[in-house]
Amino acid sequence: MDLTIVGCTGSLAGPESPASSYLLTAEHGGRTWRLLLDLGSGALGALQRHTDPLSLDAVVLSHLHPDHCLDLTGLQVLRQHGPAPAERDLPVHAPAGAAERMARAHGVLAPQPMTGMAFADLVDAVPFVVGPFTVTPYEVLHPVPAYGLRVEAGGAVLGYTGDTDTCPGLEPLLRDADLALAEASFLEGRDTDRGVHLTARRAAEAAVAAGARRLMLTHLSPWTPPDEVRAEAAQVWTGEVELAVAGAVVEIAPARG
Repeated sequence: MDLTIVGCTGSLAGPESPASSYLLTAEHGGRTWRLLLDLGSGALGALQRHTDPLSLDAVVLSHLHPDHCLDLTGLQVLRQHGPAPAERDLPVHAPAGAAERMARAHGVLAPQPMTGMAFADLVDAVPFVVGPFTVTPYEVLHPVPAYGLRVEAGGAVLGYTGDTDTCPGLEPLLRDADLALAEASFLEGRDTDRGVHLTARRAAEAAVAAGARRLMLTHLSPWTPPDEVRAEAAQVWTGEVELAVAGAVVEIAPARG
């Protein structure tokens, strides 16, 4: 399973990266399957550098803040009015109310239905399958309904936190993950609000507690120095602290032995 980091800046698009969006690919049944986790502000443009957006097999939205979902409206325009309009509905797995939320974002004078998209509600700890991918959402702690996404394919496991603070859902989400893709929007001492985001330290603590094999921090705010994020996580995580970089492709391989 390969992970392409389409966008990884936290809370808004930054000068070096769009907001959150992650493309997963895996071979199955003689073809490449493409699963997109989140499609935040600015991400649709960058996505076109990595794949044809019309080739997506499904989209999963962790939650309905604009930096994780807003460019779904642009994808709707491309699918409906582009040079090769889509011939099938695109499955979109998202928190309850996503169809109405995206219709309001897409509409001008009145909400316009997101035609050509088949919305399905995420349910805590209930998995669903997209080709070779098994996706299990886990409810996490954020000001709006939000889910971390555990994705398994070919024996490899990705645990993507979405946006969250420390909560019980992180343990099953990240348990023995080959890669913990954890948001670290906050820093200890600087950001004191709780119930919104992880600090780099709390992200590392969650990964350690769950037995994750690799830790990659993402959703860094444009005003947060990456070196400070890495140093804070390294106080807890004894291995390499990886930072997400827009455009990078990461192989997620299962543990050996």
